[in-house]
Amino acid sequence: MRRFRTDAGEIDIVCRDRDWLVFVEVKTRASDTHGAPSEAVDATKQRHISKVALDYLRLLGYPEIRFRFDIVEVILPEGARRPETVRLIRNAFNLSEPYMY
Repeated sequence: MRRFRTDAGEIDIVCRDRDWLVFVEVKTRASDTHGAPSEAVDATKQRHISKVALDYLRLLGYPEIRFRFDIVEVILPEGARRPETVRLIRNAFNLSEPYMY
């Protein structure tokens, strides 16, 4: 697991899940009072993540590999030492238009 950055932005975690390459966006909030942390990953954020993912795939030489975009939601109340909730949303969104792979 590692973070990947380009001029277009960054992806919090790039990892493998068996035969899948997984791009993970981590969203942390103090509570879910105003909605789930994943709601912050709107269409604009998804386009940025998609662009950075394509930059990563380009560096690998555009391999024939399955990939997906996951979101990890973390609820960490202020002052807490441990998260109250951690939730993985697998395959949270697809590669954003106008991008293709």
